[in-house]
Amino acid sequence: MPRNLPTLKECLLTAGLTLTAFAAFANDTTVGMLTVAKPWARATPTNAPVAGGFMTITNKGAQPDRLTGGAFDIAGSVEIHEMAMTNGVMTMRALQAGLEIKPGASVELKPGSFHIMFMGLKRQLKQGETVKGTLTFEKAGTVPVEVSVEGMGAQQAPMH
Repeated sequence: MPRNLPTLKECLLTAGLTLTAFAAFANDTTVGMLTVAKPWARATPTNAPVAGGFMTITNKGAQPDRLTGGAFDIAGSVEIHEMAMTNGVMTMRALQAGLEIKPGASVELKPGSFHIMFMGLKRQLKQGETVKGTLTFEKAGTVPVEVSVEGMGAQQAPMH
């Protein structure tokens, strides 16, 4: 008689894949009309003074908002930075007024572009860990985030 029921091994495999898929999106955060998706940072060498943070921020509202900073226990401060090519030279500068998120738009913070800088790191960031903190927006206020730490050479959040 043929068996149509899944084996215990198949059930456990399906459950594991489901939980993995859930975990991949568990650190996305929505507050009001703003969504912070796939926040991640690169692991750092021992005694590194700074680290970069990356994510996609979407504003589903009718009014612009502005990312102005944040707070993480791992860093003395959090700044918003932009990297850009100027006369053939890559430059990085702090955005003193923050980063505008226009209504109905998404802004990707990624290596070589907009990003957050964890300044005055208090410890090494290690691949596989998650660091908790908050981002501060002009209108949405304080938004809790969990940042996944990827490998030192990572160029994007892992595709789960």
